[in-house]
Amino acid sequence: LPDGVNISKEARSAISRAASVFVLYATSCANNFAMKGKRKTLNAGDVLSAMEEMEFQRFVTPLKESLEVYRREQKGKKEARKDKDKKADSEEQDKSREEENDEDDERMDEEEQNDEEEVDN
Repeated sequence: LPDGVNISKEARSAISRAASVFVLYATSCANNFAMKGKRKTLNAGDVLSAMEEMEFQRFVTPLKESLEVYRREQKGKKEARKDKDKKADSEEQDKSREEENDEDDERMDEEEQNDEEEVDN
């Protein structure tokens, strides 16, 4: 909205209701495409097809672009999570190796002490 524009509470309520009706109508149309595909879950293709059927073609391109950005972000998050998990696994392996080495050192110390005691006896 341009600077200095005020919207009354009544107008805000009307816009909110109109947006709700639009979303319900778009969902209903998208659901029809899912049903035609014998699916119960709506997907992005169903929504895009619904926009075209509802004659809102001007929304299709921005929606596709937004979907692509969303998918890239999700892929990046997934890869970051995998890298973090790999790093954590590597750190755990290093820690367990250190613990094993410490245990081996302790065993060797005990064996040396036992050997010394046997020599003394």
